[in-house]
Amino acid sequence: MTAMSTNPNTSPSSNHKEQSNYRSPKSRRWRQSQVATAVIAIAALLISTAAWLSLVFSGSPPSLTVARLQNKAPAPSFAQYRNDSVAVSEEEEWSDDEELSLDDVVFGIAGSSGLWKQRKEYIRLWWCADDMRGHVWMDEKVPEEENDESLPPVMVSEDISRFRYTNPTGHPSGLRISRIISECFRLLLPKVRWFVLADDDTIINADNLVAVLSKYDASEMVYVGSPSESHSANTYFSHSMAFGGGGIAISYPLAKALSEIQDECLERYPKLYGSDDRLHACITELGVPLTREPGFHQYDIRGNAHGLLSSHPIAPFVSIHHVEAVDPFYPGLNSLQSLKLFTHAMRLQPSSFLQRSICYDRRRHLTFSVSLGYVVQVFPQIVLPRDLERSEQTYSAWNGITRRNEFDLDTKDVYRSVCKKPILFFLKDIRSQGNATLGSYMRSRAKDDFKRTVLCFPRSRHLRHLRKIQVLGHPLTKKWHLVPRRLCCQLNQKSDEVLRLEVGQCAKGASGSITDFK
Repeated sequence: MTAMSTNPNTSPSSNHKEQSNYRSPKSRRWRQSQVATAVIAIAALLISTAAWLSLVFSGSPPSLTVARLQNKAPAPSFAQYRNDSVAVSEEEEWSDDEELSLDDVVFGIAGSSGLWKQRKEYIRLWWCADDMRGHVWMDEKVPEEENDESLPPVMVSEDISRFRYTNPTGHPSGLRISRIISECFRLLLPKVRWFVLADDDTIINADNLVAVLSKYDASEMVYVGSPSESHSANTYFSHSMAFGGGGIAISYPLAKALSEIQDECLERYPKLYGSDDRLHACITELGVPLTREPGFHQYDIRGNAHGLLSSHPIAPFVSIHHVEAVDPFYPGLNSLQSLKLFTHAMRLQPSSFLQRSICYDRRRHLTFSVSLGYVVQVFPQIVLPRDLERSEQTYSAWNGITRRNEFDLDTKDVYRSVCKKPILFFLKDIRSQGNATLGSYMRSRAKDDFKRTVLCFPRSRHLRHLRKIQVLGHPLTKKWHLVPRRLCCQLNQKSDEVLRLEVGQCAKGASGSITDFK
């Protein structure tokens, strides 16, 4: 049997202590090595963290060339978005008491050289060279003979070939148009509070535009406009995006901030479709939300616009887009003739243009729905205001969809019963009468007139001979747009063939059907 130890007086525990004492110098060296490694690792971590912080907050983003070679855009440099970088300088300050005017607005209109010969006629309808400032921004030069002094000057946009565009269904022109705001700002025009972007097939009500923008503080970053009428378009792009065809208003400080970051920002969004979404993406990076104004109209519709025109929201009419993509507004006229009458009425009564009023003839069970400057609808029955608020869906969406849930607004089906359909009286002419306007609305012929006469005689007998409705429109107060309300009206039957309506701002406490003019 083998002994545990050669020394019978030495215990196992004492042997363990001796062995431990024998290894202690090596153990100390191992622990010292471990501590040194930890110190080196911590030092390396501190150095790398300091280098990273220095890179992030240096305010010097990587160059676009390097980013493009790496096939990715530089991340946003948020140091550029500090408040002091977009503050209004002393030379650009204005008094809050100074009333906003057209002199404070600069228009940036997106144009195309290939369509200029046709589209310039739409701009001519609303542009006033003596009172407005701005430019039409083209993809290339247009012949000098196609321009005249009644139109805005033409500018050629900068080359955009250095930017990436990877959307498979769109067109790179979206890049060019999105940069119009920066190019407008870099012109350094004096006394500018607002930049307004629009397309060359947009009609703008300049008086109402100024009234609407006067509600906001132009010394702050403000983004004003409206989404599309199409639910599909809003879902694809954004429900919080202003659609450019309907017009986009951008305050001076926001335009200044965009001019400083937009080119770098565009590199981060090569996959986007057009100009509106690119502009919205860069404004979103600045943290500025959309301020919605229902008077800006993208009009992503096709066909008969009657349902929208006759149910305009109770808000100042500011703009309308895609005017050549819809049917003529007034029967018997072509598109341009119709738009000339449309804008003539708009100029005569800008604040109340397209505003609605409802009159009731309770004795004869008739409802009169007025859309100033456009149409008077006469219903052979009492129709309640809530029903009249809805837009009759006489149109399809831009994508061809006709379902009611395609539209982000209240709609109703087209009237099917010939005895319930309204008789339409469209504007024929309009003129000033003192400080008011007098419009003549003539009865429109319909294909089912004979059927109505035969089948609906008890209901329509009071309207058989009515051919003309005169509407006297009284001016609104300057503050109506701040707290708008549907207009009031009263009836005055002149004869079986002519009826007269007076429309104006409701008196306080008025029911909405009887006018007490101020």
